[in-house]
Amino acid sequence: MKILEPITIGGVVFKNRIMFPPLTTGYEAKDGTISSQSNGFYTRLAKGGVGYIVLGDVAPIRSFAPTPKLFDDSQIASFRLLADNVHAYGAKLGVQIFHPEYDCDTLNALFAAGEMDKVRTQLHHDMQFFINEVSENALMAIIDKMCACAVRAQKAGVDVIQIHGDRLVGALCSTRMNTRTDKFGGSLENRTRFALMLVAALKKSVPDMIIDYKLSVVTPDRGKGGIDEADAPLFAQWLEDSGVDMLHVGQANHTGNMADTIPPMGVQPYCFFADITGDIKREVSIPVSTSGRIIDPNMGENMLQNGKADMIGIGRALLADPDWTNKAAAGKARDIIRCISCNEGCVDNVLNRSFIACVVNAENGFEETRFITPAKIKKNIVVIGGGPAGLEAARVAAKKGHRVTLFEQENKLGGQLNIANIPPRKSEIYRAVEDLVQAVHREGMKLHLGKTATVSNVLACAPDVVIVAVGASSFTPPITGVDGENVRDAWKVLAGEQKVSGRVVVIGGGIVGCETAEYLAEQGCKVSVVEMQDKIANDLSTTILPTMLESYRIHGVEQYVNHQVISIDKEKLHCGDKDSKPVAIPCDYVVIASGARPVEFDTAAFLDKGIAVVKVGDCLEVADISHAIKTAYDAANAL
Repeated sequence: MKILEPITIGGVVFKNRIMFPPLTTGYEAKDGTISSQSNGFYTRLAKGGVGYIVLGDVAPIRSFAPTPKLFDDSQIASFRLLADNVHAYGAKLGVQIFHPEYDCDTLNALFAAGEMDKVRTQLHHDMQFFINEVSENALMAIIDKMCACAVRAQKAGVDVIQIHGDRLVGALCSTRMNTRTDKFGGSLENRTRFALMLVAALKKSVPDMIIDYKLSVVTPDRGKGGIDEADAPLFAQWLEDSGVDMLHVGQANHTGNMADTIPPMGVQPYCFFADITGDIKREVSIPVSTSGRIIDPNMGENMLQNGKADMIGIGRALLADPDWTNKAAAGKARDIIRCISCNEGCVDNVLNRSFIACVVNAENGFEETRFITPAKIKKNIVVIGGGPAGLEAARVAAKKGHRVTLFEQENKLGGQLNIANIPPRKSEIYRAVEDLVQAVHREGMKLHLGKTATVSNVLACAPDVVIVAVGASSFTPPITGVDGENVRDAWKVLAGEQKVSGRVVVIGGGIVGCETAEYLAEQGCKVSVVEMQDKIANDLSTTILPTMLESYRIHGVEQYVNHQVISIDKEKLHCGDKDSKPVAIPCDYVVIASGARPVEFDTAAFLDKGIAVVKVGDCLEVADISHAIKTAYDAANAL
């Protein structure tokens, strides 16, 4: 495969064409140095075979932003340790130097004084106006700081300097953000002047380092901080002429919606930036890379073979499986645990001031503490339940060397994931089922499908440990009329076991209720959602919510927030608003989506015989797929 072939860039040989693109991880220490968690994460990627790793958002200044920083010589040592670690596996290391589009000195002073209201006010102002207000002298000082950062990176043994062509640099290039009237505003030449001056300064400061430029492209309907799509090929030529060794082409951001640059499932097609990258590649002779919804090796290979790129950026897919590259090289691409593009563990965590994790990979972000160790004593393990928690527990236990038997009362594996993939844009969730099923078959264990676990058949397996993963059941609240003929259950509706039509009221504005409402609206129903809280979809990813709300607008889905359901009859749902004023919503059907409760499973007979019992997933605590995977992984790995 071409994706596994070496490529020479700036006179340096990269062992393959697989790149981990710059991401904000949240792993770094507060002072910006590379923490042990960060070191463990990137070293694990290098061990997994990736050829080029870029540290995202490395600041050349002191900043309160939670990103890596390299503004002082004392920080060099931590970067050097990381460079040595990834080099040990043959990977090249880059740092993406960026300067925020705000007055860092002022904000740092306000932050240090604890004046957070003023920080927010200043930040809001700066994000709109800083690039138009910053003086020429200040811009020259920023270039000096970026160059000093690059020199420190060189001392640390870093191989590549990537210029972040979004943020300050991209905002200055932007027709949508830059309104300056001096030599840094107006024409394309003026708007790109700062970027080209920065390239020239870096070439002078670190002449032996590879210069990579993240070419952020503003498309007609997405992005602000970058170069317009029509101007991107010409600007790419200018960058090559100025001495840039490679380009990383991507969607510009600054819209306030991370779905633009890191789109969740169903929002953008796979490889969505391939054609734009290919257009730019045709105009330059230097290597070009891109990323964006590239899930498996064949997608990346096709882009290379079709001349769309020279190197492939694999971001979220490497969070899901850091051995993505090694598995592809070994001809075991089928064994890759694939990203489901849910954004729940990665993007949402960062937006919520946490660190990147992955819902399908319990080890991601915990590389130092979560790794499967061989069992010292081989045991008989019985897993009851074949949903995501049961499958993960079985996989890990078998990988440790235990003898595993799994009971699933249904005739198929996957549990609730078999209905979670039904709503609009959610079909990719089924990849998690496919990959978990593939994994348990690969590890080799006894599977009993369509067979309810009983005391007798479990004891017949002579278990040393029983792992209970029986999940949860949907909850039906005690509402007058809830047992009526026109009342349905959201889980059964999504499973196709119950049908509705006409006017439908969904009780519950959580994720299940909201997704069921959208699903039914797309089926032609006239849908209303009733929620007792002040807004719907509190737990839904912020990268998904805008798309759902736009779908609601198109299909006329009505929202009744701050409404308490009172009763249901054959023609109406009766509720009260926040002032207890009665409201009657006409309907043909009512769908209950009021949450779930853990399924109880009697384990007394096992405990009486001295058999250890462990609960995992929703039967332990109703949560999400991330909770299911992590509790199952930890429980099985502890055996």
